Amino acid sequence: MDTAWAPIALFIYKRPEHTRRMIEHLRRCPGFEESPVYVFADGPRHPRDISAIEETRSQAHRLLGDRAVFREQVDNAGLDNSEISAVTELCEQFGRVIVVEDDLVVSPYFLQFLNEGLRRYESEPRVMQVCGHMFDVPELRESQEAVFLPLISSWGWGTWKRSWDLFDPDARGWTERLGDPLERKRFDLDGNFAYTRMLSGQMRHPVPAWDIRWYYSVFVLQGLALYPPRALVLNEGFDGSGTHSRLSTPVHQARLDEDSAFDFPTEVFESPAKENVFRAIGQSRSAPALRSIAAAAGAALRRARQAGDR
Repeated sequence: MDTAWAPIALFIYKRPEHTRRMIEHLRRCPGFEESPVYVFADGPRHPRDISAIEETRSQAHRLLGDRAVFREQVDNAGLDNSEISAVTELCEQFGRVIVVEDDLVVSPYFLQFLNEGLRRYESEPRVMQVCGHMFDVPELRESQEAVFLPLISSWGWGTWKRSWDLFDPDARGWTERLGDPLERKRFDLDGNFAYTRMLSGQMRHPVPAWDIRWYYSVFVLQGLALYPPRALVLNEGFDGSGTHSRLSTPVHQARLDEDSAFDFPTEVFESPAKENVFRAIGQSRSAPALRSIAAAAGAALRRARQAGDR
């Protein structure tokens, strides 16, 4: 099935106010009324979650009504399984998808940017994702052109079936590949953030972290993601209300760009601004936390290799 606008997968759980803000921001976007909308609502992990889950679902029904298809689970599948399954389903049905979680707010230009990126680079095999988020990069503050980077984002993004079919959730061969110091440095954004440790933790002690495995799949294929030069998405979830917010290091985010419609590169190439972006990612997290992660990365990888973990 083909439509002019990509389907939107909304993931909600037990945060009614976050969900309200997310949907209200999306409704400001041109194209939202023409976009197929699917709401994926996971079931309770604990009985104490039921009241907040019911209120969250009520907010979504009130704001979307018959505009959306609701998939409300009785049992808890977890965001990891839910998101992988939903993206797979919608890619099979529509060939592409845009994904928004309940802790995100978006610029009015968000849907236009992602849909244009999905249309423009649909046949470019190296482009594997279109992103709405961007870190605060001083060198890009005055730019109007989007950039290609060798890094994915899970904060408001889109992809195609052709790319998602290449997702390897088992991250096969990761210990051997990241045992190479040069490959590991590249995976860790030239040493600016220790994604190796994140992947090691995911593979040894699985937690909801589909995105680090998706990044590894894109990394292995030397894929690229399209990013706006300034943020069209902000994450409001670092308040202790979500699954990951207490576990993640809060990040410094730029203001939401609500005034710009960006240009698109005519050729697919890795942006020379990537080093500035990598530094901005490292600087956006607290220095002590970054040093701690970096120090633990090598030990985690060595333990995984010694244990023969694949």
